[in-house]
Order: sequence, then C-alpha cells, then structure tokens
Amino acid sequence: MRRIGGHSLSGAMGALLLAASACTEATPVARVEPRAKTGPLVVYTVNEPLRYFAARIGGPHVEALLPAPDDVDPAFWLPEPEDLVGYQGADLILRSGGGYARWIGFASLPRSTQVDTSAGYRDRLIALRGSVTHSHGPQAAQSHGDTAFTTWLDLELAAQQARAVGEAFADARPLLRSDFEIASAKLVSDLERLDERLLEIGAAYEDESLLFSHPVYQYLQQRYGLGGDSLHWEPDQDPGPDEWGRLAERQARSPARWMLWEAEPLPETQRRLGELGITPIVFSPGGNAVEGVDWLALMNANADRLEAAIRRD
Repeated sequence: MRRIGGHSLSGAMGALLLAASACTEATPVARVEPRAKTGPLVVYTVNEPLRYFAARIGGPHVEALLPAPDDVDPAFWLPEPEDLVGYQGADLILRSGGGYARWIGFASLPRSTQVDTSAGYRDRLIALRGSVTHSHGPQAAQSHGDTAFTTWLDLELAAQQARAVGEAFADARPLLRSDFEIASAKLVSDLERLDERLLEIGAAYEDESLLFSHPVYQYLQQRYGLGGDSLHWEPDQDPGPDEWGRLAERQARSPARWMLWEAEPLPETQRRLGELGITPIVFSPGGNAVEGVDWLALMNANADRLEAAIRRD
C-alpha cells in the first residue's frame, strides 16, 4: 500500500476540510452548475474496480473517472482542490464502503449524488480486531481502519457492487434502463464466472497455510477458504532482520509454502524466501489502475498465478 508522502492522515484530512470549504465558497472556479439530464453521465469513483464497472456498464452513456494517480493507492489518496470540484460536479459518485477512501466523510459533497455500492452487503463487512497501523519507509504512518475494505476480492460481493452501479445508472437515466441492465448482466456473469473459478482454486489450497504480505486479503481469504497469516511487508523494500527472524521462527513452527504479494518482491527477497521454502505469488488487489490492463483481466491473471502455483506442486 502506498502512502501520502510527508503527511499524517489526520493532518491531511484537516487540509482536505479546508480545501473542501474553499471549494464551496465564492471562488469562481469552484462554482458547479447543475448538469443537464441529457448526455453522458459524469461518474466519479473512488477506486479502479468501480471505475471499471462504471465504464463497462455505462459504455458510451457514461464518462467514468478516477482522478487518483495510477501509482498511488486510492484507499489512502487525498484529492486536490481541483479534484474535489470534479467530485462536487459529478452526476454520480460511486463509493466502495467499508471505510474505503475515508476522505469522503470529511469533504463537502452532495449526498444526493453519492452511491454506496456496498449498501447491500453491510452485514458481510469484515470487522478488524484493531486498527492496523504501520509505516512504509520514511513516509507517514497510515491506518487500515477498523473494517477490511478490499471487498471486491470476494467476487460475489463485487457482483453485488456491479448490480448497484447498474441500478444507479438506470435511476439516473430511465430511458437507458434496458441498455444498463443488459451491460450489467454481462459484467455480473463475468464476475460470477471468476468467482466460481476462484472457489475451485481455493479448494485446492484447503489444507495449506499461506502467508500474505499485507493485511488486505481478508475477503479473498474468507470467500475462497485461504488460511494463513498476514505480514506488513512491502514488495520494494527489504523487511529487515527482525522481520526475517520472525518469519524463520514461524516457518519452524508451521511451514507455509506460498506467500501472496501485491506486486513482485525484490529479487533478494525472493531468494531469501526460497531459502525458507516459500514461493511468492503476485496477487494484485487491483485498487488502482494498471496501464494497458483492464481490471477484470488483472483479476483473471491473479487467478492464473494462484492456480499455476498449486498445480506445480
């Protein structure tokens, strides 16, 4: 997970409040005129899964936007004032729920345009035992919050989000309801197909204890029966001697053969993992965009790597 360089989340939230306030006062650039009820829906999202769902379902009738840079985790990204203006003027704002993108709760945004795509499965959100806080290199500490928020890694929940997006679009443009319903049904079918595949792959790992480089895989673990422990390791950093020592002790007690990573770890990390009998598997959570790869293709590639690892055994 990437951080907001040089700022604590609480301090950055304060800055966001000031920016949001400035954007709603008399500054000409910040004024937002009501949008016409014709033409493409302008839809702002908080992560790449929702942007992808919006683009797939909306087609030419929707302009789906995620302002967060590709190299920043949208979960912890904070918008600039000009980004807030875009969110304020959007026809719809797609939220992910579970405490994802907490800045939204501090910003001055129209309630009428916000769609909580997780509203239909709030009873299935995973509560964390405590706030997971840690640092990434020299940057500020960040909290993962009290609720696990990468809900789309349970593809059944992702399908529910896609349905919620389709319903919101149909409500906003009733004359296009049929188009949105057809596109939504096709997307849901693709998500359900991947869900079935991951259930089969998960069953093959039934007796295995895995390691997870970061505590972001809770919904993947719960839905697909992947047991194991989460660490706080970054793919582009050496974890340090203390962490290596703890991992060696854990391997002595209960060996794990695979470790899921958000991105490919350093070659030296891979080498040392190999010495401990651990093979890394890249399983990108897909919260932010990957250039040249659409979100569903990324998820299928994750499944390919997970399946290939167990088949090689």
